[in-house]
Amino acid sequence: MSSEFGTRHGLRDIPVAAQTVPGLLQAQAERWGDKVAARVGDRELTFADLPDFAARRAGALSAAGIGSGDRVAALCSNRLELLELILACGWLGAIAVPLNTAARGPQLAHMLANAEPKAILVESEFLEALQRLDREQLGGATLWELADGQPLAEGTEPWPAAAPTQAPPGDVGPGDTLVILYTSGTTGPAKGVCCPHGQLYRFGLNVVELLEIDEHDVLYTCLPLFHTNALNCFFQTLVSGATYRLDTRFSASRFFRRAIDAGATVTYLLGAMVPILLKQPVRPEEREHRIRVGNGNAPPPEIDREMRERFGFGIAECYASTEAGCALGAPLAEQRLGAMGRPMPGYEARVVDEHDADLPDGTSGELVLRASHPFSMATGYYRMPEKTVAAWRNLWFHTGDRVVRDADGYLRFVDRMTDSLRRRGENISSFEVEQVLLGHPGVSAAAVYGVPSELGEDEVMAAVVAREGVQLEHEELIQFCVPQLAYFAIPRYLDVLGELPLTENGKVKKFVLRERGVGPETWDREQAGVLLEKPSR
Repeated sequence: MSSEFGTRHGLRDIPVAAQTVPGLLQAQAERWGDKVAARVGDRELTFADLPDFAARRAGALSAAGIGSGDRVAALCSNRLELLELILACGWLGAIAVPLNTAARGPQLAHMLANAEPKAILVESEFLEALQRLDREQLGGATLWELADGQPLAEGTEPWPAAAPTQAPPGDVGPGDTLVILYTSGTTGPAKGVCCPHGQLYRFGLNVVELLEIDEHDVLYTCLPLFHTNALNCFFQTLVSGATYRLDTRFSASRFFRRAIDAGATVTYLLGAMVPILLKQPVRPEEREHRIRVGNGNAPPPEIDREMRERFGFGIAECYASTEAGCALGAPLAEQRLGAMGRPMPGYEARVVDEHDADLPDGTSGELVLRASHPFSMATGYYRMPEKTVAAWRNLWFHTGDRVVRDADGYLRFVDRMTDSLRRRGENISSFEVEQVLLGHPGVSAAAVYGVPSELGEDEVMAAVVAREGVQLEHEELIQFCVPQLAYFAIPRYLDVLGELPLTENGKVKKFVLRERGVGPETWDREQAGVLLEKPSR
């Protein structure tokens, strides 16, 4: 794959030691000056503004007792303060931990126990999720509330004002952790992926090269900033000189109007977002926008054709993950429908069997990856050494994805090898959902798995076994889950069975349940009219 784009823009000439938040902010402020770097809400920042923006907030964090290596969590929607926190932590050498705003109950408690943040930035509307936890589950963290002019809740403090002067950059290297991003576990609790400064730089650089982004582009995203995609989008801006436009949330009815207002030329669509947009009534703004390309997981061929004909642009597919960054792709002129591409410069990819032995082309197996550029992949799972060693065994990162390699090196996604689900762009741990269901006094056994959705990806289905003498009520069981699970993880389908199919050593045969699927006796939450409200914004 040609690196002409990166070379032409000087992106690959940045020294490794400068591939950090302080290094990039200072270098690009000098390069791009008063050009607009980001628009978030009604606030506009130029590249020249960014070092001061990060350094004065870093000064406020330092004055509040945050130092190098300390974790600062956030339960916050797409607003400027969250971006400010991430950049300030990067400037100071602290670690930002942006949490999924839908996290509730045991999942949220686990993340906080694992990260042990010294402080938590929380938006008022998400404060209740923290208040439901025991004080000891918060670990003594200071709660900084974004109350937007309203009275502060008891036990919270105001988000400290930015310092009057810039804090000096910390002693930060490209291998130091910038953010911990929690990705759902597959057979256990969520894992905190340690993403170093150098990984975010390389991730942004590779996507810029694939999408042929330059300083004239406007990168519009309505994906949440606590996910790697929207965060990486900012680093695409940082390395290319483009403009970052962060919207509050995805709205199918207003997507194209918002994209037009943003001046978008590139956008990001994951999971079911494309089918959802195609279900909307036809509107004139669908062809009045300036979007030339989208990025995400490519839809099926028939949906791809409909999208291109109706909206005038398609999805450029690649393979990217929180742990690996952007590892596979193909230039726009070399994209193939249904293929993720070939290894990016500096990456190696193999397809292996259960013994890590290479498989021939055309045979499906697990995708494993390795990088030669320093710190261009995650450094492990925070405070989970056993999980880290297992994922990076034999010095290759094991993705858990089943793929097939064509004879010319293009790789195609087949399915996930792990026991996880993906619903409308959100990763879901079946283990976590099962633990909540098992906490119901009337449930003796539970298995959670994915079944096909009409919008693509998965719908969450659970098979449960009632305790002897108990008559389980479907809606009551769902309401039991509501305060303990993210809304997107709550099962849509429920089967109440006499027993679960088990292997000889007592493990649930989930493949049997998946093959059984949705049957005539299956209870459908949506058909029953039990709808769940998304967290606002």
